[in-house]
Amino acid sequence: MCNPNSSLMKKALLLSMSLALLAISCKNEETEKPKVTYKTREAKAENAADTSEIEIADLPIHISGTSYLIHPVGQYRVMDGTRKSGYSYERGSFTVSNYGEFEITGYLKNLMVQQVESDSIKPVFEKPVLLQTATFLKAFADKTKHQLMVYSLADMDTNQDSKLDANDIRTLYLSEVGGGRMVKVSPDYQELIDWNFVDSKNRLYFRTIEDTNKSGEFDKDDVIHYNFIDLLSADWKVVEYKPV
Repeated sequence: MCNPNSSLMKKALLLSMSLALLAISCKNEETEKPKVTYKTREAKAENAADTSEIEIADLPIHISGTSYLIHPVGQYRVMDGTRKSGYSYERGSFTVSNYGEFEITGYLKNLMVQQVESDSIKPVFEKPVLLQTATFLKAFADKTKHQLMVYSLADMDTNQDSKLDANDIRTLYLSEVGGGRMVKVSPDYQELIDWNFVDSKNRLYFRTIEDTNKSGEFDKDDVIHYNFIDLLSADWKVVEYKPV
């Protein structure tokens, strides 16, 4: 004799599995966006206005051995919230960055710098960016007295969705610790893979990948570029080399 409860349980299980697969599919569609869109090839460093975001700064960071305070600037995001009797209840975080091992991390809109003996504060970047890491080259500073910062960030809306976010190409910048002598060292439309400072040669090494087949994604069919910069040189010229 057929058990109606067993049949209902099977239907419920099938429905749950279908919903789970649908949720996974939707999530993949949201997260797996192309890094580059070639519709017009005019990537702009602009952020779409978002009324749910409020720009805030963390308390200043003093990197040991420097004469600067650094104020990380990001956005407070409202995670959820309800309104009752004119009062708003919301959940979010007032912390926009993390600091450790001479590196600031987060999804930051800018860094504001201030000399220790001054109350004047100025931005490091004069254009919209999404800053992910800012690293002080401590070993290089101790050895040469040159105080440099290395940044990984997005500076162009390469997928043309009208905002700068983690789905845009990550690139590499270099500057003095106070923001002076700022230069972009990785080429436009090449995704930064990683970088490394080699103390024995005073060089900054980095790898990028170029979407040579114009698929909009970076994969094994594309070309990897190997580069280094002599940090003691006057012009910080990028030199490409071929280890393979």
